Amino acid sequence: MARFSIRGHALLILLILGCWITFSSGAVPLSLEDKLHELEMRLKTNANEQDKINILLVNKVNELEEKVKQLETQLEQHNEIKQDLKLKVAQLEAKHVQLEYKVRKQETAITSGGKSGIPKTCQELHDTDPSLPSGMYSIDPDGDGVGNSPIYVYCSMTSGSTVILHDSESSVNVGHCTDPGCYSRSINYNASMGQIRALVKLSAECHQSIKYECNYAPFEFGNTVYAWWNDRNGNPQYFWAGNNMDGTHTCQCGIRGNCADNSLKCNCDTAAPVQLVDDGVITDKNVLPITSLNFGRTQLETSSGVHTLGRFECSGTVPDFVFPTSCEDLWLIGHTLNGLYFVMGSTMMESVYCDFTKLPDDAGFQKWIGYADVKSAPVHFYVQRNSSFTAGAIPIPFDLERLNVGNAFNLTSGIFTAPRSGTYFFSFMGSARFPSSPSVWLGVGIYWNDRQSGMAWVEDVNTPSRRITTLSLQSTLNLKKGDQIWLKVSDMSGDLPLFDDDHHHTHFTGFMLQEEIIASL
Repeated sequence: MARFSIRGHALLILLILGCWITFSSGAVPLSLEDKLHELEMRLKTNANEQDKINILLVNKVNELEEKVKQLETQLEQHNEIKQDLKLKVAQLEAKHVQLEYKVRKQETAITSGGKSGIPKTCQELHDTDPSLPSGMYSIDPDGDGVGNSPIYVYCSMTSGSTVILHDSESSVNVGHCTDPGCYSRSINYNASMGQIRALVKLSAECHQSIKYECNYAPFEFGNTVYAWWNDRNGNPQYFWAGNNMDGTHTCQCGIRGNCADNSLKCNCDTAAPVQLVDDGVITDKNVLPITSLNFGRTQLETSSGVHTLGRFECSGTVPDFVFPTSCEDLWLIGHTLNGLYFVMGSTMMESVYCDFTKLPDDAGFQKWIGYADVKSAPVHFYVQRNSSFTAGAIPIPFDLERLNVGNAFNLTSGIFTAPRSGTYFFSFMGSARFPSSPSVWLGVGIYWNDRQSGMAWVEDVNTPSRRITTLSLQSTLNLKKGDQIWLKVSDMSGDLPLFDDDHHHTHFTGFMLQEEIIASL
């Protein structure tokens, strides 16, 4: 009503002014209705113009909001490019510093007649030259001249710690998405994973910090896991602080017992649209560093998540030992030549084969000789017959197995099969019972893969009836795995038998003297 009253007063005033102007100029006055109609038309025109202006303003605001979003995206991309450039600059600086360091080391080696080499850790670099300042340097954790190429790291000379850079050190917004792990970011380090694993082995401790700023963006909610990180082996991990070997979901506030919700283990798991933070330091060096970050359940406009991942840092050295007990101990003190080594066992010196082209956690890095890996397990047999044998076309079978360690001898076939390459010894002894004859003989050969390798032979003339003569042979052979050995009657006169009865005159025995270890490495 107030608005209509004001409008009515305005019309009346305009009408009076219009009439006054008309009378004063001598023009023909318009009627009151015509004046009102004209004013209404003008007001409608002004309203239409205002509507157009409002529409233009709304469109302009939308354009500006879209432009702001584009600028925010460009800013995030700019930050990532800036981070990459910082990493490349650090690498170039490291190369420059390392070249200077190499020159100094070479000059020292020339003047002292010593041997130069790239240090394995920053601690070793510091011990070599305590005057060096903190900065980027080249180290070679897996050994100079073996394994992966050297890596460029930041060395803190005050603590001797080794710090490895990565491409996700700045804060990153995970954006909006719904499903578990719908946001995933791989972490790329300025070092190969082989060199990182070697550094971990050489260091007393390693750690990495992680921070997540959240607003209604939980790690876990309603028995559903929405966030996790992957360790250096690609396995998912659900703890965000400490040394959690059992994989239980927890954060630093859960360890301290001061989370925003005392019933939960992380601040961000609180189901409330408020800004919260979970930050901690992961210290389990057996799974570090983090190779991927995964977050989800940030689909609401009010939800948000921002992660900040610290650099991977290792410090200290492994404890000293009096005498090496494994290939890993040998590797830690600088051995790089592959081969057989003696190490201290629990009660005696033991032999191991070390492959220093690999790392201690790699398969085949160490093989115990004679125990777990390259088994020099005993192989020996002793068999007998209990009846005479005259067939000449087949291997001599045996009836009694007195010993067959390694199960390499087959009684039924009479064939021994070498389970491993090596040197083997065989011995045969049997009896020939001669009939009365002017000339008799019997030959028993030892056969190696269908070729006769030796023979036991007896022969006599003008023999009396039932005379018994012993024949025997011994043989030492270098066999390959799968080679076969057997006995066979290779020659005899008439039906002269290889005599036997329940006294067991026929004996065949064999055993491995020495295994060819190199074939099993």
